[in-house]
Amino acid sequence: MPKKLNNNNINTKKTIALVANSTWNIYNFRLNLIDKFLSEGMDVVVIAPVDEYLTYKEKYPSVRHFSLRTMDRDSTNPIKDFLLVLELTRKYKKIRPDIVLHFTNKPNIFGGVAAWLAGVKSIAVVTGLGYAFIHNGFIKRLISWLYRFTARFHQKFIFENIEDRKLFASLQIVEGARAVSVKGCGVDTAWFHPYPNGQSRDKTIFTFIGRLLYDKGIREFVEAAKIIKSTIPNVDFWIVGELDAENPATVDKDDLIKWVEEDIVYYHGFVKDVRSIIAQSDCIVLPSYREGLPRIIVEGMSMAKPVITTQTAGCEETVDDNINGYLVAIKSTGDLVNGLKKFLSLTEDQQHQMGIAGRTKACKEFDDKLIASEIYDIVSMVI
Repeated sequence: MPKKLNNNNINTKKTIALVANSTWNIYNFRLNLIDKFLSEGMDVVVIAPVDEYLTYKEKYPSVRHFSLRTMDRDSTNPIKDFLLVLELTRKYKKIRPDIVLHFTNKPNIFGGVAAWLAGVKSIAVVTGLGYAFIHNGFIKRLISWLYRFTARFHQKFIFENIEDRKLFASLQIVEGARAVSVKGCGVDTAWFHPYPNGQSRDKTIFTFIGRLLYDKGIREFVEAAKIIKSTIPNVDFWIVGELDAENPATVDKDDLIKWVEEDIVYYHGFVKDVRSIIAQSDCIVLPSYREGLPRIIVEGMSMAKPVITTQTAGCEETVDDNINGYLVAIKSTGDLVNGLKKFLSLTEDQQHQMGIAGRTKACKEFDDKLIASEIYDIVSMVI
């Protein structure tokens, strides 16, 4: 069992800093950690660029937030990265946290250097490797080299799936003793609770929810929708999400317009609270090429919806094939079509039972309080 923080440590009010590339990241993925650290008597500091999601402070008035001005998540400009290291170093020296948790690539790489310069302990949380590791090329080689060079400055690496941990070991970035994995960032299973399921519907609705990126498999989703709708009546395909202009894999606006105009999909746009969309859906589909651990799939499972996703890093940890959903090959429209057809061949009761299995798995493995406790235990061993 991991060593817990003892009472003396708690009484001295240990300070933990959470560093991310946006306040949006904190608001959407890290509030469970804030809850856990505060409940354990720690002071919590957040360091992130300020955006509209700073409203989280209304719930956590004791949390100090420091703006991060030099963070540019997609820039490869070394001068900007140097300035980021300087800014983080100054903030760490001023705040003097007992430990820093870094999230996403830039904070992991350059925050680790800053923590070493400031003389504070650091943990890197690898939340997914994204575009750089999906597309082999210069950026992948650069990020791999940067991780390899800066890994020495972290006491631990936490990965959100097993495959990313194995990949870093194979690339000799971090040895096994300093690498652990958890099952994503967790989902509030009380918030994402099952709506009434199992009732008859006029149409079967398959829903894609996420950033509109080709790397999320959205092209395969649309191509599969076109094939299914040409032969099977009473099936709808929904897309929910927004374009990410800063990501090289973002969907071309003309493609999106074409898909909508040709009545292949119905586009809901960006929806802040997706629970009503999930509730109206029969199956959540994410044919992604690679994930940290797909939050939307687990949200669907938590709401007792069957899911279809891909046999790739992160995604495959969410599905027990044929039990709570289906796993299909990445970049394969044909295999996705087969998965959709298998789902359509199920009776309503079988679909309902598949959703119940997903809910059980979500509560047992992916609940955000469970994940927060696991990360707290890891922090306790380092601090």
